[in-house]
Amino acid sequence: MIGTTALARPASATASGMAKVRVSTTGRLFISVMLILILEGAIRKWISNSATVPLVLLRDLLAAYVVVYAFTHGHFRRQRAILQVMVPWSACVLGWGLLQLTLGESSFPVLLIGLRFWLLYLWFGLAAAAGMSERDYIAAVRVLMVLLLLMAPLVVLQRNSPPSAFINKSLDEDVESIFLVIADVVRTTGTFSFTSGFANFLSICTPFALGALEARKPRMRHRVLALMMFGALVVCALVSGSRAAVVYVGGTLVLYLLGNLVFAPLRRKGIALVAAVLIVVLAGSLAFVFQDAVEAIQQRFEIAAQSENFLVRIASTFLGEPGLLERSNWLGAGIGVGSNLAQYVQTGARAVFIPAETEAGRALVEGGLVGGLFVFLKVCLILLGLGGALKRSMQTRAVFPTLVWVGLALALLTWPAIGQLTANGMLGVLLGLGVLCLRYPRLRLFE
Repeated sequence: MIGTTALARPASATASGMAKVRVSTTGRLFISVMLILILEGAIRKWISNSATVPLVLLRDLLAAYVVVYAFTHGHFRRQRAILQVMVPWSACVLGWGLLQLTLGESSFPVLLIGLRFWLLYLWFGLAAAAGMSERDYIAAVRVLMVLLLLMAPLVVLQRNSPPSAFINKSLDEDVESIFLVIADVVRTTGTFSFTSGFANFLSICTPFALGALEARKPRMRHRVLALMMFGALVVCALVSGSRAAVVYVGGTLVLYLLGNLVFAPLRRKGIALVAAVLIVVLAGSLAFVFQDAVEAIQQRFEIAAQSENFLVRIASTFLGEPGLLERSNWLGAGIGVGSNLAQYVQTGARAVFIPAETEAGRALVEGGLVGGLFVFLKVCLILLGLGGALKRSMQTRAVFPTLVWVGLALALLTWPAIGQLTANGMLGVLLGLGVLCLRYPRLRLFE
């Protein structure tokens, strides 16, 4: 399902070639979808709540155009395995949805919404990866890192502002509905309308910000930029107020430091060790500067530990909540019925995900047997991708591809991608970048 290309290309030739080639149509469309995903929340929060439908419709049309463009321009010829899996899977989802509709378990609007959530952004990510060049890929990562650098001062300002501040709430939102870490300390959302969107953004940025640390840096300003990206990532995680974000960024950092020591050539082991010490010192220094944020998240962990079992929560996140099998059947309740968009269409208001809270739970409750097949296909994709990433890491002597696929594996299993609009689009973006990192495993961010 995942194609790769030869690695044997001189760095100077690659950099020179990239400098002469403009970003392609597919690359511009991919970056446009990514920008809308990251900035649409800010428009809806601070300018006009009525912009939700136009913005979602615009990025969906752009995503669909990327897929059509890939077909009409032969991009899938280089990635035939994608068609061999995605075409039968799409036919299976459509057929199962029609069966649910025929048996009265769904409605036509919900079926259309389900096809959008289950298929569109998977196709988008794979089509973008099939059509983007290395120049496109690097341009997209650079845009992502610029947004990370700009996000850091925004979330620090949100963290230090009261819940009632304009920057912390939507135009039509009450102060009582603002999520707090502890009393009077907000869970920052950045440019997103909800806390999970910001957490997903950090998950995408993490492997690329860490990859920038081990990327080749011809000049001193490149080293400074790489450290700024890392610092922005740590600051965003510290002030996020999200346990998941803190654990993910911290765990990925540990994996990066260990992987960098393992994959580094023998002659560079000492340099890798010194770099690891410096990175830990920098992260510790930032934690000291933002000591109030650290203490707040510590209290959040302690409060949560009193009301829930951490191991049970982790297990339910990956496998589904307790009692799930009793609430599901072989046919399913209707593909798409658990999404926030379907809830809005059916009730005319924002609603909690009724069928299930976890991604695995939603897939099983919505799709029945096909939902179980969906989870199985995700696991297969993860195993193939992680295997390819480890191979690339050994070839390039860099841990970066493995970091990307560890993050993508967690996203595929835990993000509410078939339930929440932003997570759905973000997964498509991360999937595209994940496949591209296997084709171009050396992150030539500064070349």
